[in-house]
Amino acid sequence: MNGPASRTASSATPTDQATGTTAEPATGEAARATAADVERLKSSHRRRPFGVWFADKGWRHLVGIAVTIFAIFPLLYVLSAALNSTGTLVGSNALFSKIDFGNFTALFNIPSRPFARWFLNTLVVGGITSAATVFLGAMAAYAFSRMRFTGRRVGLLSLLLLQMFPQLLAVVAIFLLLSGISEVIPALGLGSQLGLIMVYLGGALGVNTYLMYGFFNTVPQSLDEAAKIDGASHTQIFFGIIMRLVTPILAVVGLLTYIAISGEFVIASVVLTDPDSQTLAVGLYSFVAQQRSENWGVFAAGAVISALPVMALFLYLQRYIVSGLTAGSVKG
Repeated sequence: MNGPASRTASSATPTDQATGTTAEPATGEAARATAADVERLKSSHRRRPFGVWFADKGWRHLVGIAVTIFAIFPLLYVLSAALNSTGTLVGSNALFSKIDFGNFTALFNIPSRPFARWFLNTLVVGGITSAATVFLGAMAAYAFSRMRFTGRRVGLLSLLLLQMFPQLLAVVAIFLLLSGISEVIPALGLGSQLGLIMVYLGGALGVNTYLMYGFFNTVPQSLDEAAKIDGASHTQIFFGIIMRLVTPILAVVGLLTYIAISGEFVIASVVLTDPDSQTLAVGLYSFVAQQRSENWGVFAAGAVISALPVMALFLYLQRYIVSGLTAGSVKG
């Protein structure tokens, strides 16, 4: 009777003993090894020479600081000049030596230079041009992406080829064309904002259409086929499905177009001859065109205010910028 029980007890005892003797030393060895690794890592960091750290990562911090200073300094200089009512370019060299809002007050109190009117004109011209560019570019990109027709590839290449020649080369032709149109349709000729918008639209569709075309290709065509099976037309597919899926690229194109329009000077100065119809880029130049030093502070104040809509629009649409640019550039 005692034989099986004794064998069971004897067989269980070595197992328990083995378990107890192996588990506890293993835990202790792992703890000691971990502590040794931590100490070794700390000592290696303490003993790391400065030259090794600088060659590995330190130079990147130095480059980042230099680039940040290079980018921020012009902005600080303009802001300092705007807050300095001395009105001279030389007097603005000492950053924030004097802070007041005299330049901003003078900016809105010059009857011959209606800054508020220029600001409104820029919003109107930039907003209409951006919206029309997005709409027309999206329709063209949808046609190139979803439809197959004769001359499709040639049309895409032609859009890129035309963008190699900037509108600056056609300033004389634009002036003569609008001058002739003024005799027939004055609302589209020289001095009209509508004529300027038409000129901007003619030069903004090429690269934007190609950028949208690459983004439209990332949208699966199976969505179009499923909608067609349900009886949807191209118009319903475009406005009901595609336009909702390509919001990032629409935001990017609209933002880039508005930024370009708000800072464009050459064509706007040729087309807009009436001071009441000019944009900010043309109007602000009048502050420094004749007397550069005396009106520098007012000019800087106008530049600060004109940058506010662009900054607000950029912050509002920033979540679309990265996805809109990268997705449209990887598939064409």
